[in-house]
Amino acid sequence: MSNSPLATYTRITKNKTSPRNHAIDTITIHCIVGQWTAKQGCDYFATTDRQYSANYVVGKDGSIGLSVDEKDRSWCSSNGTNDNRAITIEVASDTTHPYAVTAKAYAALLDLVTDICKRNGIKKLVWSTNKNDRVNHRNGCNMTVHRDFANKACPGEYLYSRHGEIAAEVNRRLQGASNGGGVVVVTPPTAEKPTGGTTGATGGLLSVGTEVDFVGNRHYTSSYATGKAKICKAGRAKITAVSPGNPHPYHCVAVSGKGSTVYGWVDSGDISPVSVKAIVKGGKVKVLKPVTYAGGSFKAYYDTYDVLQVDNDRVVIGIGKTVTAAVHKNNLQAV
Repeated sequence: MSNSPLATYTRITKNKTSPRNHAIDTITIHCIVGQWTAKQGCDYFATTDRQYSANYVVGKDGSIGLSVDEKDRSWCSSNGTNDNRAITIEVASDTTHPYAVTAKAYAALLDLVTDICKRNGIKKLVWSTNKNDRVNHRNGCNMTVHRDFANKACPGEYLYSRHGEIAAEVNRRLQGASNGGGVVVVTPPTAEKPTGGTTGATGGLLSVGTEVDFVGNRHYTSSYATGKAKICKAGRAKITAVSPGNPHPYHCVAVSGKGSTVYGWVDSGDISPVSVKAIVKGGKVKVLKPVTYAGGSFKAYYDTYDVLQVDNDRVVIGIGKTVTAAVHKNNLQAV
């Protein structure tokens, strides 16, 4: 198990558990609450009496420090189970809400997370605004935050609100998307003032995973005003990240075979959600795939089933009051 070659300073702390007991499959980003360099952060972890550490520190100047080898578990997130499977990263930040980070720190964070994913076989980052998804790694979610496990504001609203954008940008790099010459253009969140709304053409906040009709002809390299425009085709797409309040607030990826070539940030006025009937308790559904929520299989003997219970993406179906199975909502269609 290797460490990142991007680290410019190394000072290993005694505050760790060696070795970790789980393969690395999660990223946990923290804010350090201080505009430190990577050296200052690593030196602090190496000398403090507090039982606290992180695998990496990202400094205000974009420096990257190694404090705990990747083969070892850091003491960072108030949860041993999480830290045994996660690479934890402390990022230098302001000391007051929203705990903003510098442009250099944000750019270095993206580089570091991309490198960690590449070396550890993490093919895709998945972020969810639902805490239960994060802590239980539901729906492929592999990004967690300190506030999931303790009564803390960490990683601060500045970074927390950008986790979807971080995931989208890292995934773009992992999938080889580039802006000419193989260089990925990143617009760090500096002093731009957000403008524009976060609603789709039909009004209302659209969430990650929503399938939409994209009617525009360009997407952008960033959700911010300085994002570079690239030409693309209209058609069906799916929202993969949301950056509220910015000019191009939705990151969309084309649905294969539906005409579009969009893969980037788009304007809210260029998308509208595909009309899909909601699955609700008391309604009826058709089984698209007879797979239980736990991953098993069942026989679908009927054309339609009654919806007995809905709990987020978990839907209990049956006939009358007799339960047939609990099924993921993506395997059902409301009728």
